[in-house]
Parts: sequence; structure tokens; C-alpha cells
Amino acid sequence: MNNTFYGEILTEHNLHPAHKHPLVGAKYSHEGINPSCGDDIVLHLNIEDGVIVDGSYTGSGCAISQASADMMLDLIIGKPVDEAKRLSDIFLRMIKGETQPEELEELEEAIALQDISHMPARVKCAVLGWHTMDELMKQAEES
Repeated sequence: MNNTFYGEILTEHNLHPAHKHPLVGAKYSHEGINPSCGDDIVLHLNIEDGVIVDGSYTGSGCAISQASADMMLDLIIGKPVDEAKRLSDIFLRMIKGETQPEELEELEEAIALQDISHMPARVKCAVLGWHTMDELMKQAEES
């Protein structure tokens, strides 16, 4: 993927995030913090009958953490929880450089973050929203 396209996707998700707002009446919320750089997001999801029907995030952080959270929500809203977990697994393996090419297209725009694996200082930024979602899902299953 060329760097111009990567930059355009990150810029678009930072200047015009579709999902950065409070979610009034959210059934599940979980805070994720990256203490190494100060990124802090709170992920909010509404899950009904095993499907993520709505979601948002609030908080602050670098362009990568915010764009990644926004792209993640683009992918998971409307999907069954199991599918969201599977997409998270693919994303996290992509960041580690452990995916197969055919898996990547499922990530849609989030594939723009693939090269983060070559920037160790930014990996925690890219995965913050995804790890936060995984933790939120664990809590939702326990409740």
C-alpha cells in the first residue's frame, strides 16, 4: 500500500471520525489506556442478541490510535460478536506480520495500518482500540 493512501485514510479518520462521540445508553463501556504515550479511549458498544448494533468511542490520543478505533468500529458495527472477535484476531496478527494475504482484505481500510508492524513505538497505538474491544467482550460475556 502506498504511503499517500495510508496518510489519506489516517487523515480522513482523524478529521472526520464517524464514531467518535458518546453513546447515550451504551450497554457496555470499557476504557483502554496506553501509558507509554497517553492515548486514552473509552469504547462503547450496544450488543443485542449477539450482534453489535451500535458503537462509539471517546477519548484522546495520537492519530494512529484514534483512526484505528474509528476503522475498527466501521468494521464491527452490524456484525455478530464472534465475527468482531475474528476480525480483531486478524488485525492483531496483521500488526505482528502473521497474516495471510487473503485475510487482509477482510480488514477493509484498517489494512492501511499494516506497516505499523515496522514501527515498534506505534504498535501499541494501533492496537489500543482492538485490545479494548477484546476486553469489553470478555466483560460482556461474564455479565
